[in-house]
Amino acid sequence: MIIWLNGTHGVGKTTTAALVRDLIPDSRVLDAEKVGETLMDITPGLPATDNFQHWPPWRPLVVETARRVLDYTGGTLVMPMTVLVEEYWREIGAGLARHGIPVRHFVLHADQETLRRRIAGDTVIGPDSPFRLHHLQPYAEAARTWLHGEAEVVDTTHLTPGRAARRIAESVRG
Repeated sequence: MIIWLNGTHGVGKTTTAALVRDLIPDSRVLDAEKVGETLMDITPGLPATDNFQHWPPWRPLVVETARRVLDYTGGTLVMPMTVLVEEYWREIGAGLARHGIPVRHFVLHADQETLRRRIAGDTVIGPDSPFRLHHLQPYAEAARTWLHGEAEVVDTTHLTPGRAARRIAESVRG
């Protein structure tokens, strides 16, 4: 099984993923961003883009990487990755379904004020990340038009990452 943690940049996906991993036996975190980083390392580079998700190889490579890891290890993969383009989410979901891999899709949500405060206070990436701030509006649009209808929404506005992780783990365990 895959537990996919979606949501905008800065909402707490990576932190929550590590905590979910601790709560779900036989689980591992697979960050699909690493697949994108591998593509970014190709020299000479692939065609210019502002987001590696726009490269057609990224989506099937995410599916294939997840499938191969699950075939090798079994268990559950916790995958923290923002996907705001509906077509890309459908491509990934269809690819995983073709391999019989069940996906529990969660969206970590927070209101815009809370997101801006979290981004400004981030001591790891740094405050006011232009990349994260740039994606707040596309996230809001995806949330309004399709994303919240495709997933279980966990509103983290007033939740600690630990409480959000427990809520996700309890939902998965049923």
